[in-house]
Amino acid sequence: MANETYLVTGAMGCIGSWVLRHLTDQGADIVATDLQADPVRGRLLMTDPEIAAITWEHLDVTDTKAVSSVVETHGVTHIIHLAGLQIPFCRADPPVGAAVNVTGTVNVFEAARAHNVKGLTYASSLAALGAPTFYDTWPLPDDAPTMPSTLYGVYKVANEETGRIYAADWNIGSIGLRPYTVYGVARDQGITADPAKAILAAAAGVPFHIRFSGPVALQHASDVAQIFIGCAKAETADAKVLNLRGDVIDIADFVETLKNRVPDAQITFEPDTPLPYPADLSDAGLQSVLGHVPHTPLTDAIENDITAYRSLLANGKLDLKQLES
Repeated sequence: MANETYLVTGAMGCIGSWVLRHLTDQGADIVATDLQADPVRGRLLMTDPEIAAITWEHLDVTDTKAVSSVVETHGVTHIIHLAGLQIPFCRADPPVGAAVNVTGTVNVFEAARAHNVKGLTYASSLAALGAPTFYDTWPLPDDAPTMPSTLYGVYKVANEETGRIYAADWNIGSIGLRPYTVYGVARDQGITADPAKAILAAAAGVPFHIRFSGPVALQHASDVAQIFIGCAKAETADAKVLNLRGDVIDIADFVETLKNRVPDAQITFEPDTPLPYPADLSDAGLQSVLGHVPHTPLTDAIENDITAYRSLLANGKLDLKQLES
């Protein structure tokens, strides 16, 4: 990774923290940016010396000049763009949601264009797609029609189209990735964090109720982070938007699998409340880019997470407040 510098926006989030973990393991030069200053999630995955070895920058992605300056100043060669506001925030304040999610992404593309960035990957979302009833081809391919039902999804479609135009007009290649139900240590926000919270609750021996049911695609945060890194390294010349697959499973079966590992786990779920997104996703496009798609089998991931959560709880590095939201 000589002469390579990775910019990670939204580095304080769950996926961002895991990206930092894996880039650190690879010995990469890292510039981590966020509006927040305290790497709360990062400390769940990394030691203080490892965190101190990263270059940290406060960055508002809506500031065009600031984004360009960070890329230029640090000689950034690859960008993993994760900064964004989620569904509830976009609904509560649409202009701010658009500024962060759409303008922020345009600013990242502009910086990549101005400073010859070699590899760019960004977080799109399954929210760009419609309800499962809209589709009849399974597993669902990458090029399935987008039918967003939220402003957040609309903004993500705008980002995907931004990537297409930057590739067509200026030869700026990019890969947009559509994660779904990401779980693992450091996943603590949003309704799709409930499987991760259920594993934490099982490790702690406390009850937890998952707020939905039905089929989902479970994708471990460690795997998702490695996929983002791999797609940045791919240095694609065109614009791609790719699905992630992971473990396609019904929430009832997930709970059963978790209870097989922790028999006294007090985990329940809301019946007849499926999430409004398709779960049976093809990752053929991702395989064509990466060759091998990182995937930790669900049983192994649960085992690893239970061990990690119990260690973090025992050492006072994690509390159970996240289970209350």
